Amino acid sequence: MRAQRIHPAAYGALTEALSTIFWYKQDLARFLRNRSKGHPELIAGIDFNGYKRVSADEFVDRLMEGEDRYRDLTLAMMLEIVQMPSFPSLKRQSDAEKLLAQATEAVADLRVWIERLQGLLEERARVEAEQAQEEEQRKHRRGFSEKLAELKEEFLQLQVEPNRQRAGREFETFLNSLFQLFDMQPRLGYELEYEQIDGSFTFDTDDYVLEAKWWKDAVEAGQLREFNDKVRRKGKNALGLFISVSGFTSGARAAFREGTSFLTMDGTDLFCILDDRLRLDDLLGRKKRHANETGNCYFPARLMLEE
Repeated sequence: MRAQRIHPAAYGALTEALSTIFWYKQDLARFLRNRSKGHPELIAGIDFNGYKRVSADEFVDRLMEGEDRYRDLTLAMMLEIVQMPSFPSLKRQSDAEKLLAQATEAVADLRVWIERLQGLLEERARVEAEQAQEEEQRKHRRGFSEKLAELKEEFLQLQVEPNRQRAGREFETFLNSLFQLFDMQPRLGYELEYEQIDGSFTFDTDDYVLEAKWWKDAVEAGQLREFNDKVRRKGKNALGLFISVSGFTSGARAAFREGTSFLTMDGTDLFCILDDRLRLDDLLGRKKRHANETGNCYFPARLMLEE
């Protein structure tokens, strides 16, 4: 579609329209200057004090010579002209009827060419839509990356927080923000009869119960067994995610190597996500697949990076 050219006669129709719809030379000059902003070379050296047709012809010649560069501008000007509802400067002239008839005829001729150029116009609209979509995605990505960088900085601040009880409480809020960034519908901690839930979220149609610990030492098997029982008491499709920033003992990992109702994540996994080396949803999906295939609750992010 990009190979399609604008017919020379269409450029001629544009010249005719430009020279007839404006009565005053300064109106034509103002129109061309405003429409060619960003391309000063198009009007450089044109004498707008001379004949209007000469000025319009010189401008349009430059559009035609640089068609690959100025195609979108040319089409936009043609569209704007054929959509003009009236020509006020012509109405004020003594021979307005004749001038308006000439302008109307010139615009009608240009409209015929616009209809013949429908393929180019559709291509232009498609490209503009794609560019707008790409720009929206770039804006979204910039916003996403900025928020992820903020969460990374928050995580690093929690690492050096001297009050570890406060750090633990703020860690749950931090995780809620992280899951929210990845559209996982998180819920902050809540209490049920006889037990405390650190939080929950939804991923890939599954509901996850969350346990989050930031202890000095690695989590041991006993804590994992308690969490496993907690998860199994929930709905049939409920799964669990146990996050321990300090990791898990070898005994804890071995206890759920051949059967598990939950996944595990440690501080290294989290940092890979915050450092934008892995996406949270991709890592969770890979951990879940590993658990389904092997029964093992443990799959570190480094293995995914090595794949």
